[in-house]
Amino acid sequence: MRPGAQQLMAVCEVTWPPARSFAAGPFQLRDGAGGGKRVSAATLLPGATWSEEDRHRAEEEMRGLGQSPLFQVRAGEAALDAELDAAGYRVVDPVNLYVMPVQALLDRAIPRVTTFCVWELLAIMRDLWAEGGIGPERIAVMERADCPKTSILGRIEDSPAATAYVGLSDGVAMLHALEVTPEKRRKGMAQWMMRQAAFWAADQGAAHLSVLCTRGNAGANALYQSMGFEVVGGYHYRVKDI
Repeated sequence: MRPGAQQLMAVCEVTWPPARSFAAGPFQLRDGAGGGKRVSAATLLPGATWSEEDRHRAEEEMRGLGQSPLFQVRAGEAALDAELDAAGYRVVDPVNLYVMPVQALLDRAIPRVTTFCVWELLAIMRDLWAEGGIGPERIAVMERADCPKTSILGRIEDSPAATAYVGLSDGVAMLHALEVTPEKRRKGMAQWMMRQAAFWAADQGAAHLSVLCTRGNAGANALYQSMGFEVVGGYHYRVKDI
């Protein structure tokens, strides 16, 4: 059965975890330790109801963590979305949730010495991520993930060209932080990286490969759609700049 949005969000929580997560009334709060929105946003607990006082408490807790108030709004949370809008929160970074069967990406052999799965992270991978704006705080997210995981190094034209991280939970592999150096783009490197992720996932017994992508990233969305990934849901953030 194809995973839905709720399952993919649970997989994301395992494969791309915050430094700390705890409930504050009806909200789940996250200490992202500088690792970005995905590990820092508050979410509404399943089936929970909330009051304005609950929201204010969550805001104060986030400020206490040294984070600006930030909520992740998922499907079916229109009432929360409307309240946050009325309270002055703006929408940022709408995200698509993509998934496809692993077997569909195993139909082509990867050219020799094009991709390699390795763990621990290599210095060249850290350098490639740093060039793309993925710094130590996001690297720390990968390193603290307590799940089957790997990183992928891509090479093309006899030089390092790409890197990515993949984690596995509940039969679903999720790829994060795919970075291809600008001078090596449009040469098929990203597709080989995705296929390598699928081969690794198959070896781990996973049935599906997934990836999350901001809707504003036209190139990445076009890549995933061209490879056969399906959108099974999405979410967006609401942030208050105070």
